[in-house]
Amino acid sequence: RRAHGAAAVGGMDWKRSLRGRLAARCAPKKSEQELKDEEMELFTKYYMEWKGGRKSGNTSYTNIPRFYYRLPAEDEVLLQKLREESRAVFLQRKSRELLDNEELQNLWFLLDKHQTSPMMGEEAMINYENFLKVGEKAGPKCKQFFTAKIFAKLLHNDPYGRISIMQFFNYVMRKVWLHQTRIGLSLYDVAGQGYLRESDLENYILELIPTLPQLDGLEKSFYSFYVCTAVRKFFFFLDPLRTGKIKIQDILACSFLDDLLELRDEELSKESQETNWFSAPSALRVYGQYLNLDKDHNGMLSKEELSRYGTGTLTNIFLDRVFQECLTYDGEMDYKTYLDFVLALENRKEPAALQYIFKLLDIENKGYLNVFSLNYFFRAIQEQMKIHGQEPVSFQDVKDEIFDMVKPKDPYKISLQDLINSSQGDTVTSILIDLNGFWTYENREVLVASDNDNTADVDDT
Repeated sequence: RRAHGAAAVGGMDWKRSLRGRLAARCAPKKSEQELKDEEMELFTKYYMEWKGGRKSGNTSYTNIPRFYYRLPAEDEVLLQKLREESRAVFLQRKSRELLDNEELQNLWFLLDKHQTSPMMGEEAMINYENFLKVGEKAGPKCKQFFTAKIFAKLLHNDPYGRISIMQFFNYVMRKVWLHQTRIGLSLYDVAGQGYLRESDLENYILELIPTLPQLDGLEKSFYSFYVCTAVRKFFFFLDPLRTGKIKIQDILACSFLDDLLELRDEELSKESQETNWFSAPSALRVYGQYLNLDKDHNGMLSKEELSRYGTGTLTNIFLDRVFQECLTYDGEMDYKTYLDFVLALENRKEPAALQYIFKLLDIENKGYLNVFSLNYFFRAIQEQMKIHGQEPVSFQDVKDEIFDMVKPKDPYKISLQDLINSSQGDTVTSILIDLNGFWTYENREVLVASDNDNTADVDDT
């Protein structure tokens, strides 16, 4: 009976197995896509079960926000257009949040109305209580300016604990101007990454020219040279690593934009125009010098042509280094390279200018100047002195004076930072590259005495 039962069970298993195989043969085969979907479904199911079963105390991975957004590729035209449009809408919205002229006039009226007596000389003052009252009445756009922090920042030595109404209003005006300018610059930021390339800044300045009354007299044919002259100053000082782009923040933080927008003043003095790199007289002066140096009128400067720059007393060795290190075309210098050269020599106290000249003086490319490199350049000064019938000065004396002036960390090496920290970089570089600069240094006591005598004569008259 047991054997019969076992056989019966075995027979049932065999039949079930056979039926299963026949059913499998008859069922329609799954497509490749269905199999992939099923595989993915199973994978997801088991992965989620495994993930849920892990014991981990660190769950911060579930809260990390997205921090990387891929920029559209060049062939993704629609995405690029969408990005540009959304940036433009964002900038327009930011622009609408700024105070307009009418709102600024209203703010001034409210401040004047709530001034707190007595006046400080000729300046109207306001205390903190009235300051808050003005903030409530000035409207939502002004709310950001009426804080205890800003009041404390503008609080000086007033015995009544008040601030100057004019100082506060100028603060608000400056902030509004900075935001307006940032938005204006951002419209030219094609990449949308917070910086401007050379072509972006060129477009900005070109479109700015018609809004600057001081540039009304410029010929349109000179516009491209003017733009090149203006842009070069930004890039020379704000892009020391020569990356080809500058941060909008850096443009706003420096004074160059103030100098450029100063040309809106129709009554700008002659002295201010002469000292402003961006003025029409200044740009025409620099370009005129370039044309005067270009004796063969080929639009480029050779080493011989550049040697007449300034007083014509730059040494040949220094000029050799200029043409070795700077970008030239068949051994000649174009206007853009010339502008860097001029900016360096006219601003020798500035770190960016010292960096430019230091690179030329560092003939061994070691990152410092030693006795050998100082002697290498000063020999050319000694030779020029002989040509002019002057008794050459001992290099040993000059070398000791240079090290005394700079006081480098290493007594045998002068780094760029040593030169900047010493505040004597302009004097040191003049001694090494320009006979006229060395002569001025050597005769400084005589020149000072002469200036004092002239001053005394003027006083007597």
